[in-house]
Amino acid sequence: MKKKFTLEIADPCSENFDSMIPNSQGSFCSSCAKNVIDLSRKTNSEVARFIADNKDQNICARLKITQLEEEFVQQETSKMNNLKYAAVAASILLASNVTGQEKTPVQTEINESVPKSNIMGKIAVNQTVQEEISIILKGKLLDAKTNRPLNGKVYPNLTLSVNDSQPPMKIDPKTGDFSITSLVSKKGEALIITITGGDYFLSKTIPFDIKKVKGNVLHQNIKINTEELMKVYIAGGLGINYSQKK
Repeated sequence: MKKKFTLEIADPCSENFDSMIPNSQGSFCSSCAKNVIDLSRKTNSEVARFIADNKDQNICARLKITQLEEEFVQQETSKMNNLKYAAVAASILLASNVTGQEKTPVQTEINESVPKSNIMGKIAVNQTVQEEISIILKGKLLDAKTNRPLNGKVYPNLTLSVNDSQPPMKIDPKTGDFSITSLVSKKGEALIITITGGDYFLSKTIPFDIKKVKGNVLHQNIKINTEELMKVYIAGGLGINYSQKK
């Protein structure tokens, strides 16, 4: 059975997410001694699965504004159906055991008209290996409209990651300079970049040309429109609104 729901933030938290202690789920807020789950980078299906697994919990979460406008679909499995299937399986197993105790299996000989053809040897697995190399990406993060670095006051603590490289590297707020090491495919034509700054977030692909890599270093500026950056909220308690059945 499918259930649809939307997310709501009744009282956005004013705590700075960047000052919290990072952990595997998001970050730990020392002010309220709770984990703030970072849902801003999860897909809709991942969010729905998380809500289904934690629907009875009091959740503090970090969200993109666009996620507040999304309708999520949660897949539910009926417990009664599971019990019925389990009972049927148990009955079949019990009947099989009783039959096995009452009767001795009769050996029968099967004559095959067509002889079996067996081939012995090692199994060969054909795999397409996508060769990767480690490169250093150097350049500047610039506002596409002004061709200048992003405003450090509006977007504090700017960081950049490439192809989910860990950890993300800091961007110089005055010059926009960055230098980051990442694994890239030799046949790849794009890089996935992730930019964070304060409560703003952006993930997008940019063109990539392996021929421009010299001595494992690629010099390439990244220009973005600030309108692409999405505002991220911290919820002091995530509200889940389920759609009414019609």
